[in-house]
Amino acid sequence: MLQLLNVALILCSAISFLGYGSACFLSDSLKREFERYRFGSQRTLIGGLQFCAALGLLAGQNQPWMGRAAAAGLALMMLVAVGVRIKIKDSLLQTTPALFYLVLNTYLCLAAF
Repeated sequence: MLQLLNVALILCSAISFLGYGSACFLSDSLKREFERYRFGSQRTLIGGLQFCAALGLLAGQNQPWMGRAAAAGLALMMLVAVGVRIKIKDSLLQTTPALFYLVLNTYLCLAAF
């Protein structure tokens, strides 16, 4: 049962970051958000890293070391995202998604692979 839950959590994170990573290249609203975060010039790099890490989560089903590394990378990115949200004085509601994905990917790194 726990294995099935872990697979569901991996899919949740992977699908989210495949979407968000892709949106970093395509979305005008995300372009404005990255400017607000003061990371405008790194938007495509961050999006590409998130997209690749999402693929790494999926590959982790066959190569656990890759899944663990991808989850650790995403957790680190989300830790930085939480710090940025605090620095720019976003509300707790605005910070909650980054906190959620920080906790989720930390769990995946430590327990799921």
